[in-house]
Amino acid sequence: MLKPNGSWVAIPTPFDSHNKVDFGGFKELVEFHIAHGTKMLFIAGSAGEVSMLSLEERQAIVTEMAKYCEGKIPAFFNATMSSTEATVNFAQYAEAAGADGLVFAAPYYLLPSQSAVKEFFITAMQSVKIPVGIYNNPSRTGVMLEATTIGQFADECPNFVVDKEAMPSVGHLCDVKRLVGDRVSLMVCDFPKYSILLPVMAMGGQGAANICGNVIPEEMVEMSKPWDTIEQVNNCKDTYFKYYDLMKALYYFSNPICIKAALRMMGLPSGALRKPYQELSGPKLEELTRLMEELGVFAKYGRAK
Repeated sequence: MLKPNGSWVAIPTPFDSHNKVDFGGFKELVEFHIAHGTKMLFIAGSAGEVSMLSLEERQAIVTEMAKYCEGKIPAFFNATMSSTEATVNFAQYAEAAGADGLVFAAPYYLLPSQSAVKEFFITAMQSVKIPVGIYNNPSRTGVMLEATTIGQFADECPNFVVDKEAMPSVGHLCDVKRLVGDRVSLMVCDFPKYSILLPVMAMGGQGAANICGNVIPEEMVEMSKPWDTIEQVNNCKDTYFKYYDLMKALYYFSNPICIKAALRMMGLPSGALRKPYQELSGPKLEELTRLMEELGVFAKYGRAK
């Protein structure tokens, strides 16, 4: 069963000048990642402005992009909805549409108990047969999935293949790794404030579920390779520290504000942000531009329009 590893990039949803989903732009982004070695894509997550997509848009994205990515690059899709029933319905729709895999997070705003959220995840994961993962992101959902809960997922759901973690406790991640072993890929975010990438790779993590790969894809590939040799350890650390300031800049504000600003400067599809997001401007935009210029991002990845 397909199990994520390496650089797993959460891509934004590009919009056209009429604020509609730009499927041509979506496909261009897919080709960009294929060309630069990204192992897998995550579509319609928080970086994809999922909370501002209609159900019809989300269904269209799965239908169109699952078909386009087939045989080219594995694509997992966010299947979280506001209720268990709606999540199961969407998950089964995505499975039928050909999604390679699905990711579930705790439903936003509801703040369910640990018992309730455990039931939600198990019901959702068992509703399909394709590979599934969880996204443990308390800053977005308000709910922290405990290590023992994640261990139960691994015991009860044979299609549970990846734990996408975005939280700042290395102790929690160590507990998860001890409970799931190699049954589940442990993939962590690249958020510099948490700085969990290096310690998780050291404990046997399988890679990074990241947003910075939208801007520096080959560098994130280098940072996301499992540590099999001392040379790889050193390459990962050196690359991480070289691009650390740029990674911080790409997280100045909530995803995908800075990512879309960077993509526009690179000549890649993004479109405007949906309201109430505001476009990056002022000193933060100037700093992001400076860092991209100094690190050679425009020279390496920029496309003339």
